[in-house]
Amino acid sequence: MLSLRFCTRLIRALSSAASGKPQFDNSIDFLSNVPHRKHPGILHLNIVRLPQEAEDAAKYILKKCHIQGMEEHAAALSNYLWSRKRPIEDTELRIKASAIEDEFKARLPDSEENTPAYKGKIKSQVLNALRKQTYNWQPLSYTEQTATVYLAARFDGGYAAVTRALQEIRQRVPDFTPQTLLDFGSGVGSVSWAAHSIWGTSLKEYMCVDSSESMNQLNELILRGGEETGDIGGQVQYDLVISAFSLNELPNLSARQMNIRALWRKTGGFLVLVENGTREGHQLLMEARETILRVSDKEIWDHRPACIFAPCPHQLECPRLAESSKLPCNFVQQYHSLPLRWHPPHRWEKFSFLVFSRGTVSENGNQWPRVIGPVLSRPRHVHCHTCGADGKLHHDVITPQRHGRDLYRCARNCEWGDRLPALISHSTDPDTCENEKTNDS
Repeated sequence: MLSLRFCTRLIRALSSAASGKPQFDNSIDFLSNVPHRKHPGILHLNIVRLPQEAEDAAKYILKKCHIQGMEEHAAALSNYLWSRKRPIEDTELRIKASAIEDEFKARLPDSEENTPAYKGKIKSQVLNALRKQTYNWQPLSYTEQTATVYLAARFDGGYAAVTRALQEIRQRVPDFTPQTLLDFGSGVGSVSWAAHSIWGTSLKEYMCVDSSESMNQLNELILRGGEETGDIGGQVQYDLVISAFSLNELPNLSARQMNIRALWRKTGGFLVLVENGTREGHQLLMEARETILRVSDKEIWDHRPACIFAPCPHQLECPRLAESSKLPCNFVQQYHSLPLRWHPPHRWEKFSFLVFSRGTVSENGNQWPRVIGPVLSRPRHVHCHTCGADGKLHHDVITPQRHGRDLYRCARNCEWGDRLPALISHSTDPDTCENEKTNDS
């Protein structure tokens, strides 16, 4: 059996193995009146629930519809949307086709190379191989029935993800009170309801844009409480611009870049992007990140620079992209599901998000590392996986002896998606780490 002293040494050694040792941020005295369980790095929400009016309207609409096998349709649509990939680019398709063609040519005798039969056989084989190896992206066409199925399948989960992303802005920048909202790819209106639940009557005008006429009509119907008449508000400008689960509806990279640049031009305060918490969803957000931060735009309306507000604590390349496993940067939010007979009471939404601000936002703790996975609390130590201001991933084993009581207790109260109130040193000298281990022994 391992001795207590050996275990203590092991924990201390592990805690110094990261590229930088976190130290409690003493630059602001926020713990003088705040308990550790409520420190300002905590951003996770308790179980999210749709506003009662939205839930009642959705139930009313679904009760009136006559779609056989709604449960199966909703499950199939959810699975399809979750597994959906980006459309392949033409250049990538040509490169893949050329490689397949060379492979097939190497298998056939040279004597047949210039015959029509040879060329036809190669062409047929290449096309068949491309169909098997290439994801067949198709644009989604939302009819009235499909839009209603989407309402049953995604209204509550989409609302939960967007609410969690917007909570980041409300908590960290309490003075931001948007009056206008642009919702690109508005679908059934999850974004409008989430924004209203965060800022309430501060929001005066909503602009909801969707390529599907059926989605636009259903969005209006929900906003009116399920009835055909009622007030829903007028036209709007854009203090807050949001695109949720919409980027993969665009046919290629060029279209995505064009729309991202257009959305950024229309952003006066914050641009919020939310996608599925998959590798594809993360890649879509990284494309948008690169487009806004690195790709020049000939048409500039506002010269204030773009800054990443969340979840990244830095403006550098995402360290997830450098990992061999290519794990996505994603987060989770629990929510009350719509009260349909096949739904469990609670479910979890896994999502990725990205928030840009116009200019630098002045706030305390804007360099705090982001918790990017479940926090594992153990006796007298806590495992935290974070993304730091240095643009690197860290795995820190935080103990009260080594890191202090305040940081240790704050870490124990953190959850996936929160920020750790710590500053991470940039020392990576292996000799320093080895000396620390020796001294702790």
